[in-house]
Amino acid sequence: MKSILLAAAFVVMLGTALLAQDAVQDTKKAADKTADATKTAAKKTAEGTDKAAKSAAKGAEKVADDAASGTKKAAKATADTSVKVADKTADATKTAAKKTAEGADKAADATVKGTKKAVKATGDAAKKTGEEVKKGAEAVVNH
Repeated sequence: MKSILLAAAFVVMLGTALLAQDAVQDTKKAADKTADATKTAAKKTAEGTDKAAKSAAKGAEKVADDAASGTKKAAKATADTSVKVADKTADATKTAAKKTAEGADKAADATVKGTKKAVKATGDAAKKTGEEVKKGAEAVVNH
């Protein structure tokens, strides 16, 4: 009987050991599946991060290109406007110089005319004075 009890105890221990071994194998399988899932998730996260970084870099590059293009356009517009302003200033200066020269010519002509009139008037007055002096002198001689 003792041997039956020992045999029964052995069978129970063997069954428990087998059950424990199954539990260890199940735990190992679950751990392996978790590790595989974690590895897959990490790989997908890395790929997503890489794609996002590349997309951000392309976006930043496009923004930089657009900004450079805008700066070039603004600089060209500023230069074009400066040239137009310089041309208009030059035209206005030419017009002002021409008008000043025309005004100076008119003023000179007016001065010449005025001087001629003054000289003629002075000559006429001198002639009249000379005639009066001559009359006065003849009147004195005739008396």
